[in-house]
Amino acid sequence: MITLKFNNSYIKTWYSIAGQDEQNGNIKNANEYINDCYYGEKTLEDAEIKMQTNVIQNLKKDNKIDIIVGGNLSNQLGTMNIALRDINTSFLGLYSACATFTESAIVASSLIQNKEIKSALLLTNSHALTSEKQFRFPIEYGSLKNCYTTSTITASVGVVISNTKTPYKISSATIGGVVDYGIKDVANMGAIMAPAAALVIKEHLFNTNTTMDDYDYILTGDLGTVGITLLQSVLKDDYGIVTNKIIDAGATIYKKSQNKYCGGSGPTCLPFAFFNRFIEDKKLKRVLLVATGALHNPTLVNQKNSIPSIAHLIEIEVNHDN
Repeated sequence: MITLKFNNSYIKTWYSIAGQDEQNGNIKNANEYINDCYYGEKTLEDAEIKMQTNVIQNLKKDNKIDIIVGGNLSNQLGTMNIALRDINTSFLGLYSACATFTESAIVASSLIQNKEIKSALLLTNSHALTSEKQFRFPIEYGSLKNCYTTSTITASVGVVISNTKTPYKISSATIGGVVDYGIKDVANMGAIMAPAAALVIKEHLFNTNTTMDDYDYILTGDLGTVGITLLQSVLKDDYGIVTNKIIDAGATIYKKSQNKYCGGSGPTCLPFAFFNRFIEDKKLKRVLLVATGALHNPTLVNQKNSIPSIAHLIEIEVNHDN
């Protein structure tokens, strides 16, 4: 797998909007929390559009943006495309399911590294009710959930990166590949994604000649409490890597009392948790962010196909002297 080095890609600022369930959870530092799942709009999809629009507007006020790079779970990135139709800015729409944030960071950092652009806005979002309707069943259907499932978080996150030095540098990245362990259960996303996460972690450590001792921790996207246990098992059994330095963003977002099963899921889990909680750690020096994505196509699943997965990794170095 390919590992890239970046010399001039820095995280400048970020903005996030989240739902009421997220506000009632463990992360309290989002810029805005919406009062209801419709966000004052007529449809849930319109709420998702409004969340993205507000994130973009807040970040564009004080930042020059050369390009927007991002994606979400909406079919054909539909809600993101509508949010961007009145924004006169270049756009690259990406889809790696819940691995989209790190993929966006890799693409934008490559453009900055090659001096094609000076700044980019990384954008992603998810909405619990639109995602459930698209990939499983509408909430109104009342379908029961398995104990090992996760719950899509409602949030939109935008992150501005540029070639201007800040304390937070995106120093490297490893581009993952598609992994398929033959799992067909659409509820068991943690098991589906764990092998892809293990593979990209192993490849990054090998390609960079580093070990887990070189990092403060690895923050995964949305494996949940079951998936994180399986990730540790795959790392140990398949690659001989034993570590207690893995934290899952989705598993940290909600309180146990909220009954969110194995935790949160969705492409915003990783950026929402990292930029509203983990980045505040003054002791943070070097961290790996591993966004994990289940490449779930409902049509193919209904035809009895298994669900492939992918994971992409970025490395962030923190230097508060910058």
